[in-house]
Amino acid sequence: MASEFSAAFKKLKESDSYRKTIAENEKSGGSTSSEAPKSGSSSGSSGHAVLVNPKQRGNPILKSICNVPWEFNDGIIPDYVMGKTSCALFLSLRYHNLKPDYINERIKQLGKLYELRVLLVQVDMKDPHHALKHLTRVCLLTDLTLMLAWTPEEAGKIIETYKIFEHKPPDLIMEKAETDPHIKITSALTTVRSVNKSDAATLLDTFGSLSGIIRASQDALSLCPGFGPQKAARLHKALRQPFLKADNVNRKQTGILKYLGSSQQSSSS
Repeated sequence: MASEFSAAFKKLKESDSYRKTIAENEKSGGSTSSEAPKSGSSSGSSGHAVLVNPKQRGNPILKSICNVPWEFNDGIIPDYVMGKTSCALFLSLRYHNLKPDYINERIKQLGKLYELRVLLVQVDMKDPHHALKHLTRVCLLTDLTLMLAWTPEEAGKIIETYKIFEHKPPDLIMEKAETDPHIKITSALTTVRSVNKSDAATLLDTFGSLSGIIRASQDALSLCPGFGPQKAARLHKALRQPFLKADNVNRKQTGILKYLGSSQQSSSS
């Protein structure tokens, strides 16, 4: 799981949007973490900066927030404020085991403030499953988004990334609807077990269209390169199965028969 998180953030950092936003921050002349003002600085100059609660002074994750400015501010309730509507509470699992009521008190203090509320948890113990299960339940009940980090560097990058994409649209993480008919047909065919993209391309090249594939016999399908009797039989059956469940099909047929029966009776009378 740790490697999956690292790979995801690495991919995000390599995106053009990430580089463009960092360049914009550098042009704005914002201070870096090493130049961060001391606690009590005015929040009016914090539009481009992550606000940090003084309680987080000395937290190693601050060293990893280097692509956006940050500054201490004693007027905030959460540990980090990444924008006007987003904030984060930080929690170490090891600390949570020592003081399990700590996070509950912090959540009570936070109340209903902010639209996006992140619980950033650093997984720093060998068997975290029980604690994470409890924290997941807490997040569901208190409208918090649970984010996990296995190192202080990952935790800092998560805070940094939220700030970088503060004003960005969600296009990068939204599923893009395909408009190419060829891609749509390929996607539909590959939902059949053991049929891959190469098989789908072979079917389209052989039969020319989806209707041609549907009308093809099982023997004709089995003659395609990469197909055998078993794969052909599976595809042939999938293309001819009803989309509705059996009970829905029976119910629909019963309704039609009743309608036809009543129509015949009324016409005969």
